[in-house]
Amino acid sequence: LRCGMRTTKCQLLVTSLCVMLLGLSVATLSTVTHYGLHFTLLSNISLESNSYRVIHHAAFYFGICLSMTLILAALLSSAATVRESQLLTTMGFFCFALAFCGLIPAACWRYTHSTEVEDSMMDVYDLVYEEVRRNASSFRRHELTAIHEAFLCCGKRSPFGDTANVETKTCPSSQVRNAGQDCLQEIRDFLKKHMDFVSTLLGIAIGFTVYGMILTSFLWFSIHFSSNLDRKGKYILR
Repeated sequence: LRCGMRTTKCQLLVTSLCVMLLGLSVATLSTVTHYGLHFTLLSNISLESNSYRVIHHAAFYFGICLSMTLILAALLSSAATVRESQLLTTMGFFCFALAFCGLIPAACWRYTHSTEVEDSMMDVYDLVYEEVRRNASSFRRHELTAIHEAFLCCGKRSPFGDTANVETKTCPSSQVRNAGQDCLQEIRDFLKKHMDFVSTLLGIAIGFTVYGMILTSFLWFSIHFSSNLDRKGKYILR
């Protein structure tokens, strides 16, 4: 039993370190998503009727809460391993379970609502682009120029065929000369890379939280039965 406990403690310490790094990675990704130029620019431009701004803020707060839960689970499980405390082990298991309960809905939402994020971002660009096309002196022209510079793209393929004037006034000179990329395609490609990274991070986090729950459960039972074995056969003088 003692040998199994030592093995579990070593595995749990390594798992706690990995979960700590995962928590920091989730916090970093959430911060980059919230304050990154590409996301912030579209969020500030979007209208209240567009769902992108709500998704943008919700993703940040959810990511921060999830990262704090993962870090707390790592700290508690590490302390429980060193001190062999059943209370700390229970709290560590609870934090792992709480993180798991948050990761599963996040992963499901990622695959069921991925097109919603993409559509809302492209709707923001379509709105700004069409307003500039209808009224070249609109204040939206500065916002459209900022989008073109951020995504390194130039305009979009339009069935109206009158986009050359818009692109000349709002696209970087290098993009105009080199027939810059379609912005809708660039936004789609940028978001796909970002969401693929999010999916990978969620999958790794789910695996480590499940493994952490298994290890903390085994450690709790090991501490419990080891304590009972240590007390068995001992007598107290009164």
